[in-house]
Amino acid sequence: MIEEGSKRSKAMVEKRQLFMEMRAQNFDVIRLSTYRTACKLRFVQKRCNLHLVDVWNMIEAFRDNGLNTLDHNAEINVSRLETILSSIYYQLNKRLPTTHQINVEQSIGLLLNFMVAMYDSEGHGKLTVFSMKAMLATMCGGKIVDKLRYNFSQISDSNGVMIFAKFDQFLREVLKLPTAVFEGPSFGYTDHSVRTCFPQQKILLNTFLDILMADPPPQCLVWLPLMHRLANVENVFHPVECSYCRSESMMGFRYRCQQCHGYQLCQSCFWRGHANGPHSNQHQMKEHSSWKSPAKKLSHAISKSLGCVPMGEAPHPLFPEQAERPQETHTHNVQPKSAAHNMNDTLIMSTGAPTPTKSVLESPSRLDEEHRLIARYAARLAAEAGNSTQQCPPTDLSFNFDANKQQRQLIAELEHKNREILQEIQRLRLEHEQASQPTPEKAQQNPTLLAELRLLRHRKDELERRMSALQESRRELMVQLEGLMRLLKDEEQKQTSGGSPHSSPSHGAGCSMPMPIRSTSAGSTPTHTPQDCLAGVGGDVLEAFAQGVPRNLRNDLLVAADSITNTMSSLVKELHSVDDLVEEEEANMRNGRERGTGRVQKH
Repeated sequence: MIEEGSKRSKAMVEKRQLFMEMRAQNFDVIRLSTYRTACKLRFVQKRCNLHLVDVWNMIEAFRDNGLNTLDHNAEINVSRLETILSSIYYQLNKRLPTTHQINVEQSIGLLLNFMVAMYDSEGHGKLTVFSMKAMLATMCGGKIVDKLRYNFSQISDSNGVMIFAKFDQFLREVLKLPTAVFEGPSFGYTDHSVRTCFPQQKILLNTFLDILMADPPPQCLVWLPLMHRLANVENVFHPVECSYCRSESMMGFRYRCQQCHGYQLCQSCFWRGHANGPHSNQHQMKEHSSWKSPAKKLSHAISKSLGCVPMGEAPHPLFPEQAERPQETHTHNVQPKSAAHNMNDTLIMSTGAPTPTKSVLESPSRLDEEHRLIARYAARLAAEAGNSTQQCPPTDLSFNFDANKQQRQLIAELEHKNREILQEIQRLRLEHEQASQPTPEKAQQNPTLLAELRLLRHRKDELERRMSALQESRRELMVQLEGLMRLLKDEEQKQTSGGSPHSSPSHGAGCSMPMPIRSTSAGSTPTHTPQDCLAGVGGDVLEAFAQGVPRNLRNDLLVAADSITNTMSSLVKELHSVDDLVEEEEANMRNGRERGTGRVQKH
């Protein structure tokens, strides 16, 4: 009962720890609810180390844990949720350098308690699969367009059209995030939230992204893009003095008044509503997320006046309008991460879309997608050329015709080069498949090599089990050694005081403290005599206490501990030798495959 009470109290302390730390940051002094909510959620994201987990790594973790095969309304218990979070954070530590490792247990505890407090307020001990996906895919790191694309794949049908009932469910789950950080009155869920976001009847992917990434976005989700902007400007430096706090530099956002000349505020002063002089909080402020020197501003103004600056960029790239499969099922066979795989991950992050797999490249729609884009661009150029022809005098008709002809020739050349590149990709893929097929020589060598590798791995597993058993024995020996040292100390004190070692054994300090022993056959709590306290201990120790004269038992026990340590060292050396043999065999197999690949390429 006492242990259960202590565990319960510890869980309550851990549950409140994140909220206590967030309250200590004093975010409530921020007067604007949008910035206040974004700052709180950004703090939770960084405190739980979710900002280090990219959205594509999160999707891979969902697939590895089998969540892509479960129904959205299926429930998972807290223990399985803890297992999923453990796999996410342990995989994160594998990707991070050794100097930037995170505390996995602490991160799991903080995030688990936050999710349970947010989605399981009634204490059922279960969460739905959709709740967990929506929360983790929203709070992890990565680009907002990638997160929204993944969420759209979860709430759309096979035709790529959004299902309003599922978006309503998504909105309910996501808006629990502001409620969890005590911002529910500003951004809580209402029955009209869906229609205020999408008054249209048919919503495709690009429309979904246009509305949620617009400026401004829907009111209920205005904190979501701001949280990502906060992450992007945390380390931005502005060499400008704040007009209120007189700080000589700013970090993060910079706010410039549109009415007061040269009046600029740092984000801390602006968020708290500070103002001085002729400036008022009612003045319109412009938010800056970067710093441009006066020379750069002058060059930008000149380029803009000359028409060299392009039009405003779209908030996101244009994606195909056909239905997208959920990103969880893009890759069926997960291979070990190699240099090429890491390069694909980098490409995913830079382009905002996953690298096409083999089936995607070979599908006719994907092969013709680039041709359609080129044809669309050609039609746009032709339309612009037609409009300019109508506006220009008749003397320029021949010039416009020649320009249009040159553009069409350029487009034809680009299409031809594109076909050649696709054919080259197909040829290289076929060569790779042929090179990866086993040759007759490797077919004869592989069984022997594989058998040896299996034996070596089996031997390695046995050594690891023995080493773990010896580690456990050594730990128990050290615990017993500590208890026995206390007994020896008590016996020496009794002899020096003139009393007999057996006169009052029931009051010995060593007998009042139970020693943790894994085996259930030994006595659980020592009672009356030192001999009873040593039940199940080695013969030398029992003999030493039976004679009543303390021998040099410390040296004996230390010698025993050293022998176990030496045994463990020898096991570690043997384990390393087995690892070297395994690596050598695998290197031989790789060399054999490379030689076979070279022979195939020569043929």
